[in-house]
Amino acid sequence: MEPPLAVEDASAKCRTIVESISEAVIADPAFLETVLTGALSKGHVLLEDVPGTGKTLTARVLADALGLSFNRVQFTPDLLPSDVTGSHVYDEHTGTFEFNPGPLFANVVLADEINRAPPKTQAALLEAMEEKQVSVDGETHQLPDPFFVIATQNPVEQEGTFELPEAQRDRFVVKTAMGYPEREGELELIERRASRTTQMPSVDPVVDESEVRALQAVPEFVTVDDSVREYIVDLARATRSDARVSVGISPRGIQRFFEAARTRAMLAGRDYVAPDDVTFVARPVMQHRIVRTAEAHIDDVSGSDVVDDVLDRVDVPGMKLEPDS
Repeated sequence: MEPPLAVEDASAKCRTIVESISEAVIADPAFLETVLTGALSKGHVLLEDVPGTGKTLTARVLADALGLSFNRVQFTPDLLPSDVTGSHVYDEHTGTFEFNPGPLFANVVLADEINRAPPKTQAALLEAMEEKQVSVDGETHQLPDPFFVIATQNPVEQEGTFELPEAQRDRFVVKTAMGYPEREGELELIERRASRTTQMPSVDPVVDESEVRALQAVPEFVTVDDSVREYIVDLARATRSDARVSVGISPRGIQRFFEAARTRAMLAGRDYVAPDDVTFVARPVMQHRIVRTAEAHIDDVSGSDVVDDVLDRVDVPGMKLEPDS
């Protein structure tokens, strides 16, 4: 079976997507590549950073560049499940109840400040993220294809926030942060704001829905040498034996790690995964899946600290010049 796109063509399209987003969003290209890696791995992306760094703009512009429909949901403590999934509304003309789809019925859904929502609403979102469907009053409704969530959260130190449940964090393929722009980037922000007639930055579509589905299918044809597979597994297993970790990477997390590494290889224009692809995605894939001990919390040890130490401890495999196909 042949891939829907040659890896070189898929890589070129991805570069164009990143370049297009960069015209509207002032961010490190590596950050944008990580976000795109999560989306094209048929998964979801978690962005954690302080307010005002451009997380919301990134999500909207990504949807524009991919030619996909977009909805934003502002998560609040009083948000109900029906506010995101939709509900049945009585039609006086027909005398029946009809389903009125909620904001989850879009290709790209921005769950803004996700860690402010109550548990019931989180549970409804969890079904959508895992099953690509929602259940309302006993009826199941399929979500659009492609479908992925870009969730933003403020650090748990911020007022009114709480840590997401482990099961929900595990559904995000990657977690990353924008960080503050360089000095030149912040000067560019002022330049844009200086012209009050300048509208909110936007970009033209680079691809459409069918092309996004094709890009998501290409990583399935990227080969992974046995030594690299072992490297992925050994990195994940090393988190479980770390004294600072109470729960390490799950088997599902290993699968997501594998998928993200293949997608990263595609972005780099290769039809095989190199160790560099694994190390590129290791922190964004693993850091949010690690449950730290109480002592680690007290010592201010983060999940990314654990991942960095694991990368130092586990030997990087050598690569064959011609990976097995």
